[in-house]
Amino acid sequence: MNTFDLIPDLRIGHIVEVSGTAIRVELSGDVTELTRTYEGRVYPIGQIGSIVKVHFGRRLVFGFVTLLRMRSEELHEITKPIPPDADQRLMEVELFAEGIWNAADQKLRFVRGVTTYPLPRQSVHLLTREETSQIYSAAEGQQNDGTYSPLVPFAHYVGADNAICRANVDKMLGMHCAVLGSTGSGKSGAVAALLHSMLDHKPEPDSVCHPRILVIDPHGEYGHAFKERAIVYRAYDPLGNEETAGSPISLPYWLMSADEFRSLVIGKTEQEATSQNNIIYKAITYARMVAAGLIEPSPTAYGGPAPTDGLDHDTPRPKDGVTLEQLIEFDHDKPRPFSLQEFYNHIFYLQAARVQGGVLQSVTASDFATKFKSMLDKLSVLRRDPRIRFMMREWNNQSPPLEHIIAQLVGKLQGEGGADQDIRILDISGLPNEVAGPLAAMLARLVFQYKVYQTTEERRRDPVVLVCEEAHRYVPDRGDAEYAVAQNAIRRIAREGRKYGIGLMLVSQRPADVESTVISQCGTWLVLRLTNAADQQHVSRFLPDGLSGMTKALPNLAQQEAIFVGEGAAMPARVRIRDLSEDKLPKSETAKFARGWILDRLSEAEIAAIANRMAG
Repeated sequence: MNTFDLIPDLRIGHIVEVSGTAIRVELSGDVTELTRTYEGRVYPIGQIGSIVKVHFGRRLVFGFVTLLRMRSEELHEITKPIPPDADQRLMEVELFAEGIWNAADQKLRFVRGVTTYPLPRQSVHLLTREETSQIYSAAEGQQNDGTYSPLVPFAHYVGADNAICRANVDKMLGMHCAVLGSTGSGKSGAVAALLHSMLDHKPEPDSVCHPRILVIDPHGEYGHAFKERAIVYRAYDPLGNEETAGSPISLPYWLMSADEFRSLVIGKTEQEATSQNNIIYKAITYARMVAAGLIEPSPTAYGGPAPTDGLDHDTPRPKDGVTLEQLIEFDHDKPRPFSLQEFYNHIFYLQAARVQGGVLQSVTASDFATKFKSMLDKLSVLRRDPRIRFMMREWNNQSPPLEHIIAQLVGKLQGEGGADQDIRILDISGLPNEVAGPLAAMLARLVFQYKVYQTTEERRRDPVVLVCEEAHRYVPDRGDAEYAVAQNAIRRIAREGRKYGIGLMLVSQRPADVESTVISQCGTWLVLRLTNAADQQHVSRFLPDGLSGMTKALPNLAQQEAIFVGEGAAMPARVRIRDLSEDKLPKSETAKFARGWILDRLSEAEIAAIANRMAG
């Protein structure tokens, strides 16, 4: 029997209603079981998400099964009397594509969308395994029309004779993607499978792929998965003896915009008055101008002469050889270095000063306590906090320049064995939320600015992907002040990143808690098992109307199974993520309680060692 022939044995019913792209099918009376056997193979009937076909001669129309019900249930819902013969079984199908089978070269010409609609009374048939595989192959072939292949194999289609599923990474990352799934559904493994597949992919024969991938890792999971192909930057290691201790990273405070630095210094519990914001902005601008050699440093003691030029005493004044226009044009948000001590001195000795008898003296104690004390105290606390020492080291002339900092993230790095470390993992486990937010914001904005200032040719050679693991942690769907800067930075990448060659991959177990603007910009979705009703409803809001019915299968997906839809998918499908060996999986195994409880308890000496690490 030829592929896509009309096979009477696989007819399961006929169309009774056509409404837009949705059709209703009445199942035949001879369909008494869940399966139909043909040529020694057993085919399931009416499984949610499975594909059926309608014939128009050589033309075929394909649809997804989205709902099964009895005719009597429908009549009951609309309060109509139920006749004795109302026992028909109805199947709702969402049409999604057309195809023409060319028997001469054994190829299916596949077209997304429907131009020719079927009529009532037309027959509906199951697909054979070979036909299902042909549809997926044809759909993927339609996406691959260039001189190189953007199709990366990372999974298998469920129910299609183990046909390989390939993601179009150009569309998937260019238009952003989301990987969603409840805890334990295999979400981290799915991300690792995608990233490993990108590392292994050869877009052209005999070529090697060197992706630029940055992973924000809140739990320290991914270092274990990539070993020599990744470098792990560990922001803070409370133990100092972890398996993935990581390399030190240089991400100094001066990379922050004025807004991000203000968020860090004022903090969520302080009163964010306009005057306090202005104090921070003025001090940052002044400190950056000093470091740039445009103005003289702030005084380091009270008692100096007050200016007599009529301007406020804390106003920047150009050095000899520097014009006032240079100060006016100075942008305080660019990543220019500045000294924290200069920042402190400007607030303490200039802004918190008043003119008395022609000299600068401190403001009154009450004024100082009201306006300045809280932020200077917070700055002192931040400078002493070991968890953020990597950010708060004082800048000097020997500090790493901006190009070195950017090269850590996107430059060429090789491990000890000579392997390229293409994946850069920023391990932020152990950092408090009030630091994780500004840090994620700083990283996202730095990459965005780097891309904005590239030429078109440089962008073409250097596309970058930012993977936001546990995205709900630093871009939540609520307006807390501590998250505002991260929301703004990642929202900007979501909206504009495509133009500059930045892809975004959001990973979350709580899609309902991720900032709506960011998650709605994702064009591709890999959705694993979701058991929470609010999360299922949230995902269905973002999917195209015809595919929202597929979300009904989300609570019952097996581990490593997912619904794959959107721009990066050849067609919406249920897939099983590829298996990875133990050494390629993230270190995210669940605790074995029963196993642990049969082992000896920790001795007091072992508990003492832990206590010393906690308090040390």
